[in-house]
Amino acid sequence: MHSPISPDAPGRSTHEAQDADEHAHNLTNWQQEYDQLGAGRFYGRIDEVALEGFQLFKEHTNRSLRQQCNVWKDAVWLGIPAQTADCRINGLQVDSNQLMCRPGDRDFELMTPEAFDIYGIVVKEDVLLRAAEREGRTINLTKLESAPRLTVEQHKLDQVRFLLERGVNHSANGLNSQLQQDLATTALLALLSEEHMTSDTTPSYNHRKRVVDQVKAHLAANPQLAVSMTELCELTHVSRRTLQYSFESILGISPLQFLRTARLNQVRRILSDPRHDTPIAITAANWGFWHAGQFAKDYKVLFGENPSETVRRANAESKQIM
Repeated sequence: MHSPISPDAPGRSTHEAQDADEHAHNLTNWQQEYDQLGAGRFYGRIDEVALEGFQLFKEHTNRSLRQQCNVWKDAVWLGIPAQTADCRINGLQVDSNQLMCRPGDRDFELMTPEAFDIYGIVVKEDVLLRAAEREGRTINLTKLESAPRLTVEQHKLDQVRFLLERGVNHSANGLNSQLQQDLATTALLALLSEEHMTSDTTPSYNHRKRVVDQVKAHLAANPQLAVSMTELCELTHVSRRTLQYSFESILGISPLQFLRTARLNQVRRILSDPRHDTPIAITAANWGFWHAGQFAKDYKVLFGENPSETVRRANAESKQIM
């Protein structure tokens, strides 16, 4: 994990992590929390270039994740999967000819698959608007609120991928940083042209997302409360089938998988804190895992290590820092 730097400070860095939530904090000046969904040991890598008012990165993760994200204020983010993948932003499927876009200081959620690579560009709004003025383009940033996906011609998207790959790989070899920023900003302006900004959600999507959001809000307000599918159906006023379909459509996982992995990830965050000294079994029980043996088995399947290994690793890393 690295120390955050100002988005105005130029520099290039590479960071690797063996824990999903640690990896989430390795991206400069983002506010993020990652839940691991795919089973097995996690590995993540971020290659990042930070210039004045500009950030370019390539992120690799080997396990499927639920990512809760928020980029720095007064900026615009574009996310471009490196290859066709089953990725969702705010519950919307991202097709092969689409990219993702969010204004800064806004919460959004990504569901990413196994072995996922994504390019990211973040540009300050004033830098982007000045560049648009120089090129005689009009950018309506307010439209980004309702356009988490942008549809682009496939060959244009492939050209941008090629440009971003060069930017990430060549910056360490002395590629002119201003030229690098100008090229990426020009590509960004082309992708943000108004013909790409459409809000194509349906009433069924809006209903399914409300159901999922209700469950999330309930769990956030009562994080250690054990709930059943019947209780969730009563909470959301939908049938068991609708609840199931809503989660599979919006998040790509079942409600039971969501509940189990969310709580296992919360336990892992606690066990990864070297200041925490509560016994593992009690910590697990506090999050609804009453059977210690089954908890340890589920934990190892998901994270690729026993709970006790997580504690030992956290304590060893803490001693190294001291």
